[in-house]
Amino acid sequence: MPQSREIQLVARPTGQPTEDLFRLVTAEVPDPAEGEVLVRNLWMSVDPYMRGRMNDTKSYIPPFAVGAALQGGAVGEVVASRSDSHAVGDLVLHMQGWRDYAVGPARSFRRVDATSVPASAYLGVLGMPGLTAWAGLFKVAAMQPGETVFVSGAAGAVGSLVGQLVKLRGGTAIGSAGTDEKVSWLREIGFDAAFNYRGGVLAQLQAAAPSGIDVYFENVGGEHLEAALSVLREHGRIAVCGLISDYNAATPPRGPRGFMQVVSKRLRIEGFLAGDQGPHQADFLAEVLPALADGRVQARETVVHGLENAPQAFLGLLAGANTGKMVVSLSA
Repeated sequence: MPQSREIQLVARPTGQPTEDLFRLVTAEVPDPAEGEVLVRNLWMSVDPYMRGRMNDTKSYIPPFAVGAALQGGAVGEVVASRSDSHAVGDLVLHMQGWRDYAVGPARSFRRVDATSVPASAYLGVLGMPGLTAWAGLFKVAAMQPGETVFVSGAAGAVGSLVGQLVKLRGGTAIGSAGTDEKVSWLREIGFDAAFNYRGGVLAQLQAAAPSGIDVYFENVGGEHLEAALSVLREHGRIAVCGLISDYNAATPPRGPRGFMQVVSKRLRIEGFLAGDQGPHQADFLAEVLPALADGRVQARETVVHGLENAPQAFLGLLAGANTGKMVVSLSA
């Protein structure tokens, strides 16, 4: 049995998580049983939704267990197989991240092709964040050519792809980010306008979209949502992907001001989960995979090296330290 390091949750956070909530331990990994595979992880993902799983509250996904390894997206190489569907050397995507080795039923490990794209892309632009961006924009918000879309948190894995998809479909993309460097990058990848939200959201959004916006892709909440309500045109749509500004709140956040505009403008607001978008997976990959391969879509990564540094990567993600997708490299 190989030895595998894993990151466990020690205790649940109150407010902002800290490094002492995590511990690195070594555990034995069983040999794969009939129909199972053993995988050596090469890359793992840290994502904002993981903050919610640290709380012991009822939600759309079970909370992390205290004293057990955390879970999340990972890409790895099959090193032992007792399944006809997977061969040694296959590259697979699965949900047993935060550890060196993973074992389980072969059906839980989806084979992926990294011939024309980096393997880590399946944790970002070709993975859950990518599907979230594509389905949220086109299936939830029903964006149409010629429309103007505002994306909050636009320099992250989801937001940066949303803006590029808007441009691929003939729309106008406006994004907000937390540093001037991120704003410059958004302009480089094709956003028509971008601004640093630390200078205030409403006035900058009004200047970027003097005729209003048709779609707001919500990743942040708070001041961003209030500004979007003011600038949305009649019959505008809001696709609510996340509200990261509230994730570490120790007390319930205040509701947005100006909510009556939902009535007066006949706005539509819909929350959505990536886990519900499986039926769109093939259409999403059919559009985004070739666009990534030929350079029409760009995907930046912020890479942290070493499983032992995964907690720091996660905390950095929550603090906005990443541009594009935050990933952890587990290969030596």
